Amino acid sequence: MSAVPRTDQEKRKQISVRGIAGVENIAEVKKTFNRHLHYTLVKDRNVATQRDYYFALAHTVKDHLVSRWIRTQQYYYEKDPKRVYYLSLEYYMGRTLTNTMINLNIQSACDEALYQLGLDIEDLEDMEEDAGLGNGGLGRLAACFLDSMATLGLAAYGYGLRYEYGIFSQRIKNGEQVEEPDDWLRFGNPWEKARPEYTLPVNFYGRVEQSDKGAKWVDTQTVFAIPYDNPIPGFRNNVVNTMRLWSAKSPNSFNLRFFNDGDYIQAVLDRNYAENISRVLYPNDNFFEGKELRLKQEYFMVAATLQDIIRRFKSSKFGCRDPVRTQFDTFPDKVAIQLNDTHPALAIPELMRILVDIEGVAWDKAWDITKKTCAYTNHTVLPEALERWPVTMLEYILPRHLQIMYEINARFLDEVSKKWPGDVDRLRRMSMVEESGEKRINMAHLAIIGSHAVNGVAAIHSEIIKRDIFRDFAEMNPEKFQNKTNGITPRRWLLLCNPSLADAIAERIGDKWTTHLEELKNLKKCINDASFIRTVHKIKQENKLKLAAYLTKETGVNINPASMFDIQVKRIHEYKRQLLNCLHIITLYNRIKKNPNAPFVPRTIMIGGKAAPGYHTAKQIIKLICAVGNVVNNDPVVGEKLKVVFLENYRVTLAEKIIPAADLSEQISTAGTEASGTGNMKFMLNGALTIGTLDGANIEMKEEMGAENIFIFGMTVDEVEDLKRRGYNAYDYYNANPELRQAVDQISGGYFSPNNPDCFKDLTNILLHHDRFYLFADYDAYIKCQERVSDMYTNTEEWTKMAIMNIASSGKFSSDRTIAEYAREIWGVEPNWEKLPAPHEARD
Repeated sequence: MSAVPRTDQEKRKQISVRGIAGVENIAEVKKTFNRHLHYTLVKDRNVATQRDYYFALAHTVKDHLVSRWIRTQQYYYEKDPKRVYYLSLEYYMGRTLTNTMINLNIQSACDEALYQLGLDIEDLEDMEEDAGLGNGGLGRLAACFLDSMATLGLAAYGYGLRYEYGIFSQRIKNGEQVEEPDDWLRFGNPWEKARPEYTLPVNFYGRVEQSDKGAKWVDTQTVFAIPYDNPIPGFRNNVVNTMRLWSAKSPNSFNLRFFNDGDYIQAVLDRNYAENISRVLYPNDNFFEGKELRLKQEYFMVAATLQDIIRRFKSSKFGCRDPVRTQFDTFPDKVAIQLNDTHPALAIPELMRILVDIEGVAWDKAWDITKKTCAYTNHTVLPEALERWPVTMLEYILPRHLQIMYEINARFLDEVSKKWPGDVDRLRRMSMVEESGEKRINMAHLAIIGSHAVNGVAAIHSEIIKRDIFRDFAEMNPEKFQNKTNGITPRRWLLLCNPSLADAIAERIGDKWTTHLEELKNLKKCINDASFIRTVHKIKQENKLKLAAYLTKETGVNINPASMFDIQVKRIHEYKRQLLNCLHIITLYNRIKKNPNAPFVPRTIMIGGKAAPGYHTAKQIIKLICAVGNVVNNDPVVGEKLKVVFLENYRVTLAEKIIPAADLSEQISTAGTEASGTGNMKFMLNGALTIGTLDGANIEMKEEMGAENIFIFGMTVDEVEDLKRRGYNAYDYYNANPELRQAVDQISGGYFSPNNPDCFKDLTNILLHHDRFYLFADYDAYIKCQERVSDMYTNTEEWTKMAIMNIASSGKFSSDRTIAEYAREIWGVEPNWEKLPAPHEARD
């Protein structure tokens, strides 16, 4: 099929920060694409579907990865650097195709090749399933970190689980969330490579035998861990690292008696029970539920991973050359293990078990090795999110590990009592074993005791950890505690999702910012440049038009592209305060109804996020937002002044559409509850202004851009603590503020649910009697701050200047900076910015 001439804008797309499409490259892509269509997919153009074309393109792009992938691993073997192992139960990767094309610098060649073949690359990109192997921030952070580790040339590996079903697909039916399974693998995954030759056994249950030679874990049940490797390309440096995800598989052997007993079929069916371990992602990361399957998932991942790490350590090229030192003395020099929250904390007793029980290392030496190797990142201050495993469950599933944890705890408490003799309360507070109520193991305490470094993920969060939650531990080992403010990868969150803005920035300051985001500070000299202001405003409007068309098609709500796009997207949780946003919507609605002819800055308020299936209050919040939206959107008095859209099935791919179009970013958690946030950084980088509390990374964002370029409201952490001490009475605020009272009464009185007036009584009951997050205390300040937002939005030039200042101040919030800090200050390795030779180049 011959191609028709493209418009100037389409031609311009090819010559940008995303590379120039060479004639030879285009011809090669077309040739490889057709080869995969015919020989990999066994299709021709007569019968091929859009999905077939996507797979052909994915295999074409993967061909460019494979030689780099192999050569990277060869390079690591030859150089034998210290290797970094990032252990996470979640990786919220999203789609892989576009990101890979950008990082390999072949996007323009692929785009033009497909155009010449009569295909639209965007249509094919839309065929890819999101790899939603995470709940939200923690999993997406892990994905950004893998990108940065490869871009910084670190010999790094991500380890996790290959869930057959990722985070559920959310559907809104009759105004309520309905969960549907996310069968993301149903068409296959072209990016992964199964490695059955590296299958490893993982044991559960059994008992412990003690003898003169030590402890032995026997009579266990075995499940096999099959690794699936996924390539992680760095940005145009020819480095391709590996994310290895484990899948559970039952042993193949059957007891022959099943043939005689007639239970053979049942024995085959029972295999599924073991394989459930990697079946589904737990759809929650801010409530701890002590479920046996979750514990098995955590141990399965760390047990397989540690075997793999030790295998690689033992087979390294140089090994240990020092005859005085045993092999494992060099382990912390060659291995760094980062625990992404407490989910992989069982790595600590598992490493001790391997060293002591299997490798014969003395306890004290093994403990020294373990502590020097492991480091722990804390992601939450909410007490309900901290993992505490019942001792009875551990004794049943992991009996040897429970013994080891008891021993670790006893030795640690000896140290505590030597430092603070007679301080029984302190011993109780610092013990890993919680004795009150059901006996439990506190996994955060285990992670702290067994690590050489503990970090929070924003400056305020790290201070809260030291000052409050883990104060005793910080007093004992202050040198352990650090801050590592989170970051995001600028490749996905600007270059990929907002190419027009990326091009505009590159035209002004060059493209060095793609790997050195601090270069964006050079945009500050453009802050009063009328031409650049117009360009940034025009790009924002184009992005808004595109999103408005998409949402109208998806939701049926007609959206005014000239309205302010006011967006809050994150998991639905009481501490994130989507309810406060909802109270603001109702207040705006009431003001319009009261005075329809008053001047009003039009707004489209979009809220998106998933509620954990068992979290009733969060589901009620979604239901309320949908009910309020239904009333607002269908009221002729309101018209286009106010629209409310609930963004169904919020995920990485939808975020890539929403964030470039946002005018206002809502980051309104109660001060002291959000560890960091990374959505706030994505909006900032794309030129949205933030309305937020002094919580998480908002504080550092304000420091970077200046208080005049962010809308801050509400209580500080200290003021929240003071209110908590004094006692919070929601009725004081309810009775003092007529607009607040009206909004609450409308919710509780059935104004938004006329067919079921008591529908939202649970929510108003929480707000008035059981609100741990003090919505009413911040309501008035929030409403007043939103009025300032509206006033500023009417001044397009000043608003756009603030947006440019946000973009220009984003440099600190690159995951490259975060990872460089982890590398130097925790892992003891140095980033390597040198490119590896390309596959066609000779090697040294």
